[in-house]
Amino acid sequence: MTEPVFQWLEHSVEDRASKVEELGRLGFTWADLEDEEYWLDGVAVMRESIYRELEEASARLWAILDKAARYIYGRHDLYALLGIPEVLWEMLDTSPLPPPGLISRYARFDFAVDEGGSIKLLELNADTPTGYVEASIATPWVCRQTDIPTVNGRMPELVAAAWGEERPDTAACVDYGTHLEDSGTIEALVRHSGLDIEYADCLELTIDEGTVKDGKGRVINRMFALYPKEWMAVDEGGDALAYAVETGRLTLFNPPPSILLQSKGLIAVVWGMYELGFLFSGEEREAIAKYVLPTYNKPVFSGDFVSKSMFGREGGSVRMYDETGRLELEDEDGFDSSVLFPSVYQKRAELSRIQTSAGELHLLTGMFMINGQPCGLLGRGGGPITGNTSHFIAMGVR
Repeated sequence: MTEPVFQWLEHSVEDRASKVEELGRLGFTWADLEDEEYWLDGVAVMRESIYRELEEASARLWAILDKAARYIYGRHDLYALLGIPEVLWEMLDTSPLPPPGLISRYARFDFAVDEGGSIKLLELNADTPTGYVEASIATPWVCRQTDIPTVNGRMPELVAAAWGEERPDTAACVDYGTHLEDSGTIEALVRHSGLDIEYADCLELTIDEGTVKDGKGRVINRMFALYPKEWMAVDEGGDALAYAVETGRLTLFNPPPSILLQSKGLIAVVWGMYELGFLFSGEEREAIAKYVLPTYNKPVFSGDFVSKSMFGREGGSVRMYDETGRLELEDEDGFDSSVLFPSVYQKRAELSRIQTSAGELHLLTGMFMINGQPCGLLGRGGGPITGNTSHFIAMGVR
């Protein structure tokens, strides 16, 4: 009998408070949010053979998406197809492409791994992924409690290598100091980088003729920002921030071309090129056929598909349709960014399910890509749509 793809090992709830306190000291201060258990105390143990395939699939898909992004770069008709706001095009065009595989040095794939072990790519967050603290700090700690091997140990050293190349002088997020998750994420990245980096609140930035300053009046030259680039087209001052990058007064990380990878429209482009027999080699086509779901920028399916904004996050804008094409489920918690950006339509994929103290959960599998390498698992459990009310679940491999 084949062992399951995932085995859920529940931990005792008796000492949860002390564990939450210890995780807080390590930098994971949002294990409990408003009396709700965001972190579930246990480990989803992945079968090693599935992990090895997932690791290889991540590396192959990373190269495929990188190749597609380089083809799109500089082509405004394809920028429009990816839903990239026109106000960002000049910023994108004036930002040189980084070396192969390094358009984004800090990214995360989200995969559906079903109960038969089939692996399908759902999306890629190549601009501002969160979950870093959960994956790099909390997951290894949780796994050690029950002697479950972790594959996440290299994440800090890869961040140090990436930021050693980029050398940001500032790390920023919105509501720094009050938004626990985003603040904790940039603090962990800075700590793991080993660099002397200042923190800034995006809401306190001022921009004068392309010169960016923090709330204390300090000039920022090189900034890692946990701030989605597409919002420059919407937020007040976003065009000024784009101008600062265009004029070379500010260098952003991840760099502007990461928005090419961030758009879910890129997966539709890759699938379209696959169907046309264009751009990709035989081996690349095999990987696309095996791991990429049919994805289009128009609702061509008769049923059993998902629609989502090209720049949707945390499940916001996701709608699931059943086999008859009828709306079955939609996310009502996250912000529906499909009112601002175009949508893509993707064949549905099944997630594995695990029985936990919070009930039966659908398990989403994240794989971090740091400095071009697959290096860390992030588990999230919730409903069929993994939204911002999902639980963090540590993943190990055995």
